[in-house]
Amino acid sequence: MSDRAFVDTNILIYAYDRDAGEKHDRAADVIRDLWRTGRGVLSTQVMQEFYVNVTAKMPAPLAAATARAILSRYLAWRVEAITPEQAIEASEVAERYRLSYWDGLIVTSAAHARCEHLLTEDLNHGQLIEGVRITNPFRD
Repeated sequence: MSDRAFVDTNILIYAYDRDAGEKHDRAADVIRDLWRTGRGVLSTQVMQEFYVNVTAKMPAPLAAATARAILSRYLAWRVEAITPEQAIEASEVAERYRLSYWDGLIVTSAAHARCEHLLTEDLNHGQLIEGVRITNPFRD
Protein backbone atom coordinates (compact mmCIF):
# COMPACT_ATOMS: atom_id res chain seq x y z
CA MET A 1 0.00 0.00 0.00
CA SER A 2 0.95 3.63 -0.37
CA ASP A 3 0.02 6.72 1.57
CA ARG A 4 -2.72 7.46 -0.97
CA ALA A 5 -6.19 8.34 0.28
CA PHE A 6 -9.28 7.43 -1.72
CA VAL A 7 -12.07 9.99 -1.42
CA ASP A 8 -15.63 8.69 -1.35
CA THR A 9 -18.36 10.73 -3.00
CA ASN A 10 -19.87 12.03 0.22
CA ILE A 11 -16.61 13.67 1.30
CA LEU A 12 -16.16 15.32 -2.08
CA ILE A 13 -19.75 16.60 -2.08
CA TYR A 14 -19.42 18.07 1.42
CA ALA A 15 -16.30 19.93 0.29
CA TYR A 16 -18.42 21.86 -2.23
CA ASP A 17 -21.71 22.05 -0.31
CA ARG A 18 -21.50 25.29 1.66
CA ASP A 19 -24.81 24.44 3.33
CA ALA A 20 -23.25 21.39 5.03
CA GLY A 21 -21.89 23.46 7.94
CA GLU A 22 -19.11 21.79 9.91
CA LYS A 23 -18.97 18.88 7.49
CA HIS A 24 -18.26 21.32 4.67
CA ASP A 25 -15.43 22.92 6.64
CA ARG A 26 -13.85 19.58 7.58
CA ALA A 27 -14.24 18.05 4.09
CA ALA A 28 -12.80 21.17 2.46
CA ASP A 29 -9.79 20.97 4.81
CA VAL A 30 -9.29 17.29 3.94
CA ILE A 31 -9.48 17.97 0.20
CA ARG A 32 -7.06 20.92 0.48
CA ASP A 33 -4.60 18.70 2.33
CA LEU A 34 -4.87 16.02 -0.37
CA TRP A 35 -4.19 18.63 -3.06
CA ARG A 36 -1.19 19.89 -1.10
CA THR A 37 0.28 16.43 -0.55
CA GLY A 38 -0.71 14.91 -3.89
CA ARG A 39 -2.20 11.86 -2.12
CA GLY A 40 -5.80 12.09 -3.36
CA VAL A 41 -7.45 9.35 -5.44
CA LEU A 42 -10.93 9.16 -6.97
CA SER A 43 -12.71 6.72 -9.23
CA THR A 44 -14.93 7.20 -12.22
CA GLN A 45 -17.82 6.12 -9.98
CA VAL A 46 -17.09 8.95 -7.53
CA MET A 47 -16.90 11.45 -10.38
CA GLN A 48 -20.27 10.28 -11.75
CA GLU A 49 -21.98 10.30 -8.36
CA PHE A 50 -20.52 13.73 -7.54
CA TYR A 51 -21.86 15.23 -10.77
CA VAL A 52 -25.38 13.86 -10.33
CA ASN A 53 -25.60 14.87 -6.67
CA VAL A 54 -24.20 18.40 -6.89
CA THR A 55 -26.22 19.31 -10.00
CA ALA A 56 -29.55 17.74 -9.05
CA LYS A 57 -29.82 16.60 -5.44
CA MET A 58 -28.33 19.36 -3.28
CA PRO A 59 -30.66 22.07 -1.92
CA ALA A 60 -28.61 24.67 -3.83
CA PRO A 61 -27.39 22.71 -6.87
CA LEU A 62 -24.33 23.73 -8.84
CA ALA A 63 -24.60 24.63 -12.49
CA ALA A 64 -23.64 21.77 -14.78
CA ALA A 65 -20.71 23.76 -16.18
CA THR A 66 -19.43 24.46 -12.67
CA ALA A 67 -19.61 20.77 -11.74
CA ARG A 68 -17.78 19.82 -14.95
CA ALA A 69 -15.07 22.40 -14.23
CA ILE A 70 -14.60 20.99 -10.72
CA LEU A 71 -14.34 17.44 -12.06
CA SER A 72 -11.90 18.54 -14.76
CA ARG A 73 -9.52 19.79 -12.07
CA TYR A 74 -9.59 16.38 -10.40
CA LEU A 75 -8.14 14.79 -13.51
CA ALA A 76 -4.81 15.91 -12.00
CA TRP A 77 -5.38 13.26 -9.30
CA ARG A 78 -5.13 9.56 -9.85
CA VAL A 79 -8.54 8.45 -11.12
CA GLU A 80 -9.24 4.73 -10.95
CA ALA A 81 -11.26 3.70 -14.01
CA ILE A 82 -13.56 0.82 -13.20
CA THR A 83 -12.98 -2.23 -15.37
CA PRO A 84 -15.50 -5.00 -16.04
CA GLU A 85 -13.39 -7.31 -13.86
CA GLN A 86 -13.52 -4.82 -10.99
CA ALA A 87 -17.30 -4.61 -11.34
CA ILE A 88 -17.50 -8.35 -10.72
CA GLU A 89 -14.89 -8.24 -7.95
CA ALA A 90 -16.93 -5.51 -6.25
CA SER A 91 -19.89 -7.87 -6.00
CA GLU A 92 -17.66 -10.40 -4.24
CA VAL A 93 -16.33 -7.74 -1.84
CA ALA A 94 -19.88 -6.58 -1.14
CA GLU A 95 -20.99 -10.14 -0.41
CA ARG A 96 -17.94 -10.96 1.74
CA TYR A 97 -18.22 -7.83 3.92
CA ARG A 98 -22.00 -7.38 3.70
CA LEU A 99 -21.76 -4.03 1.94
CA SER A 100 -23.94 -2.49 -0.70
CA TYR A 101 -22.69 -3.18 -4.20
CA TRP A 102 -21.81 0.52 -4.59
CA ASP A 103 -19.70 0.50 -1.41
CA GLY A 104 -18.07 -2.72 -2.62
CA LEU A 105 -17.14 -0.91 -5.83
CA ILE A 106 -15.64 2.00 -3.85
CA VAL A 107 -13.57 -0.41 -1.72
CA THR A 108 -12.46 -2.35 -4.79
CA SER A 109 -11.37 0.85 -6.53
CA ALA A 110 -9.45 2.00 -3.47
CA ALA A 111 -7.70 -1.37 -3.20
CA HIS A 112 -6.79 -1.42 -6.90
CA ALA A 113 -5.36 2.10 -6.57
CA ARG A 114 -3.26 0.81 -3.66
CA CYS A 115 -4.71 3.33 -1.21
CA GLU A 116 -3.93 3.13 2.46
CA HIS A 117 -7.13 4.95 3.50
CA LEU A 118 -10.68 5.24 2.24
CA LEU A 119 -12.15 8.53 3.43
CA THR A 120 -15.89 8.04 3.94
CA GLU A 121 -18.64 8.41 6.50
CA ASP A 122 -20.57 5.46 5.07
CA LEU A 123 -18.51 2.56 6.47
CA ASN A 124 -17.16 1.62 9.90
CA HIS A 125 -14.31 3.88 11.00
CA GLY A 126 -11.12 1.91 11.61
CA GLN A 127 -12.28 -1.21 9.77
CA LEU A 128 -9.78 -2.82 7.41
CA ILE A 129 -11.39 -4.04 4.18
CA GLU A 130 -9.31 -5.57 1.39
CA GLY A 131 -6.21 -3.95 2.89
CA VAL A 132 -7.75 -0.46 2.96
CA ARG A 133 -8.35 1.32 6.29
CA ILE A 134 -11.75 3.02 6.56
CA THR A 135 -11.33 6.55 7.89
CA ASN A 136 -14.22 8.83 8.77
CA PRO A 137 -12.76 12.35 8.68
CA PHE A 138 -15.71 13.69 10.71
CA ARG A 139 -14.90 11.65 13.81
CA ASP A 140 -13.24 13.46 16.69
